[in-house]
Amino acid sequence: MGLENVFEQFPLLETERFSLRELKTEDAPHLFGYFSQDIVTKYYNLENFTEEQQAFDLINKFSQGFIEKRQIRWGAELKDTGKVVGTCGFHAIDIKHFKAEIGYELHPDYWGKGMMPEITKAILRFGFGTMGLNRIEALYHPNNEQSWNVLKKSGFEYEGTLRKRWLDKGKFVDAAIASIIKIP
Repeated sequence: MGLENVFEQFPLLETERFSLRELKTEDAPHLFGYFSQDIVTKYYNLENFTEEQQAFDLINKFSQGFIEKRQIRWGAELKDTGKVVGTCGFHAIDIKHFKAEIGYELHPDYWGKGMMPEITKAILRFGFGTMGLNRIEALYHPNNEQSWNVLKKSGFEYEGTLRKRWLDKGKFVDAAIASIIKIP
């Protein structure tokens, strides 16, 4: 398919436990439910949500990013409940250099159950296969061991630390970078 054609229609992906699909406005209460928790936003460059409108705005931002061919962000819907418990996707998509950055979050009730590696592996297959990416990067807070564990389980390799990479909640913070390369 290639990068140029990926944005014609939002891609649907399946895993054992998840339907990965486009986020809808009806998903806003679910996103608000976890983005309003300190534990979720601790290492996320985002303030805690204080009102549901912020979740609607985030869904619209993800949708606009897809329309503008800059990102694909899937809602992770549990097959058994139909509830969106997280998101995962690519941003900073660079068509010229066949690379993208992956990002994700998950409701803390579902942490430690192997769910995010299940989701990221499906998205990586899509990125390398359908999109034809050569490199997928991840930037994460160096103290975020849970995120690093997800990346390791997904095949990423640590590359280094970018000093004072982000302004996060009023402080400059480092960002660790890891990547995975398409195997020929």
